[in-house]
Amino acid sequence: MTIVATETRYILICSGKGGVGKTTLTANIGIALARQGTNTVVLDADFGLRNLDLLLGLENRIVYTAQEVLAETCRLDQALVKHKQQPNLALLPAGSPRMLEWLKPNDMRKIARMLGENFEYVLIDCPAGIEDGFKNALAAAKEAIVVVTPEVSSVRDADRVVGLLHTAGIKPIQLILNRIRPTMIANQEMLAITDVTEILGLPLLGLVLEDEEVIISTNRGEPLSLKDGNSLAARAYTHIARRLLGDLVPLMDLSKEGQDLRTKFNRLMKTRIF
Repeated sequence: MTIVATETRYILICSGKGGVGKTTLTANIGIALARQGTNTVVLDADFGLRNLDLLLGLENRIVYTAQEVLAETCRLDQALVKHKQQPNLALLPAGSPRMLEWLKPNDMRKIARMLGENFEYVLIDCPAGIEDGFKNALAAAKEAIVVVTPEVSSVRDADRVVGLLHTAGIKPIQLILNRIRPTMIANQEMLAITDVTEILGLPLLGLVLEDEEVIISTNRGEPLSLKDGNSLAARAYTHIARRLLGDLVPLMDLSKEGQDLRTKFNRLMKTRIF
């Protein structure tokens, strides 16, 4: 795939509600973009709860952080941690929680613009909620991806975030629906895709099915996007990255995916020995 040089894209990945898989998505979309040939950096803006380094398996390689960059006690290139398996991806780690006492939106703008001099995509992992951490991360972004799960509480919190994004002039704002269970949607035990999109009024960037391999990969610090397996979630991350790059990739057919999952489950039950 040939990548055409364009203006750097600063993308906030946010949610409102915590625990919806936002940081996992940031790590995997970053890897997927890098695999498509783009120079991508992921910026951990959650200074209170730093986890992006763990998900990328880079926690033992951190020497400097965004804190030292802002204090000008190290260069940006010294703080950036290159991913060993995917050299097109780098991480700028979050500093200590003490940064929350003095960090301002202008500091985040400064970091983002420095990153933009060397990277085509700057993905900003935003802390949950709408407090100062959100406002600081928002200042560094030009567009946003809102991550929700098909639950009332997640959608309600996201609706508040979407309003703030509009007020800040962020665009485009796109939606990723995460941890979907097609059978539960079919049984009306989980919000339907159309319900979520109508409430939030956002275009769908991607659908990610519930996948136990995500939990396994997260615990190992090995993002699914690094692999070429048949994981449903890994395919979704790749498709999301391609859509960000402008490729016309159709969204998955949830009814078909639900049937495939039931078929696999029935086959497994038939082969079990009790």
